Amino acid sequence: MSGFVEIFTKSLAEYPLITAFVFVGAAMWLSYAASKKLTAGRVHGSAIAIVLGLVLAYIGGKYTGGKKGIADVQMLSGIALMGGAVLRDFAIVSTAFGVRLEELKKVGVPGAVALVVSVVVAIAIGAATSYAFGYTDPVSMATIGGGAATFIVGPVTGAALGASSEVIALSIAAGVVKSIAVMILTPLVAKRVGLTTPGAAAVYGGIMGTTSGTAAGLAATDPKLVPYGALTATFYTGFGCLVCPSIGYLVLNAMFG
Repeated sequence: MSGFVEIFTKSLAEYPLITAFVFVGAAMWLSYAASKKLTAGRVHGSAIAIVLGLVLAYIGGKYTGGKKGIADVQMLSGIALMGGAVLRDFAIVSTAFGVRLEELKKVGVPGAVALVVSVVVAIAIGAATSYAFGYTDPVSMATIGGGAATFIVGPVTGAALGASSEVIALSIAAGVVKSIAVMILTPLVAKRVGLTTPGAAAVYGGIMGTTSGTAAGLAATDPKLVPYGALTATFYTGFGCLVCPSIGYLVLNAMFG
């Protein structure tokens, strides 16, 4: 038995990227099972997976004393590559796969205006919160501001501007809190705010931005609305990744640099 365990653990360590895919796949399976069994689908599995990942990163960092979270455990070192810039950017691009500009045009001017304004407002609120808690340099303000937009925009901005891992972690946390809040509150307020038509769902996605939160919230409201909300929410993330580390940072640098 001990020989089998030794061979098994040695194999996991020799093929770290494959081990990382298996590990993350198992975590996703558990998260979606927890979403279905414990929350009846009201809290999306992706949100539970993100929280689980942050908890494991914290435990890994405390256990090893390293700086890469759970990836500092030798057997799971492939997670550092899996979560690195190349595969991260590939994942971001994949969220926009299948989006049709013809469908976006149907949203019209209200959807486009909602998207632009909400991105700017989210970055401004995040930057102001960052300043209020002592992170007053433009890089940190832009990174946390990006996190207030979505948990993807934050780390993309932080990586582009050279923010510290601590600030990037805060930006992800801000985005996760927003995502969970949107997915829980959406079905509760849907009827009161008139979230009953495809057009309203598209505008709502442009305002909220977080794709996972919007998709999960609309799924709990009316599954037919999900594609419309997810469409503009996906563009929101892409627009945020484009604007926050460029124009957003330049504006913050001019004001606080």
